[in-house]
Amino acid sequence: MDHSFVSAFVLLLLVLDPFGSLPIFISVLSGVPPERRRRVAVREVVIAFVVLLGFMVAGQGFLALMRLSERSLEVAGGVILLIIAIRMIFAGGEDVYASDGQREPLIFPLAVPLLAGPSAMATVLLLASRQPDRMWHWVGALTLAMGVSGVVLLAADRIRHWLGASMVSAIEKLMGLVLTAIAVEMILAGLKRYFFDNA
Repeated sequence: MDHSFVSAFVLLLLVLDPFGSLPIFISVLSGVPPERRRRVAVREVVIAFVVLLGFMVAGQGFLALMRLSERSLEVAGGVILLIIAIRMIFAGGEDVYASDGQREPLIFPLAVPLLAGPSAMATVLLLASRQPDRMWHWVGALTLAMGVSGVVLLAADRIRHWLGASMVSAIEKLMGLVLTAIAVEMILAGLKRYFFDNA
């Protein structure tokens, strides 16, 4: 399953799921002084970007070190995305990344695993390993997707106020439905390459 810049951007945006992260973001930052929230949000987005960029650049070396094939990574990534998508459709994530709200978050849980979670890591690894000659496209797509996620998280309170909790939940479920189809396609593509390319 080869990707273009646009499809990679959409895939990464779905995996990062900024709208689905709104309730978690608001909950985690509830104990942070309002004047600090913007700085904390930018810091966590930058940390998540660096983590994912590291996984993207070192993807080929990681696969070689662990002796993993692209086919196994594609199937595994599809399975992880499918689990995330099902969670997006049938449940919220507030309880998964619950915080006591008494201290300022650093890396956990906003940068990792809320933004740079297992599904995002698997996705950037897959993009880099499948089409390493287009690395700059994937870096650009990741940068754009992370930028959009950062803007959404910075405006979390306003967006939730404008749209309402029910609309935010509906958007998350719609994104989960699209991500389910992408995950199934990744699994089928990996299985097809395994059974027919080795025949």
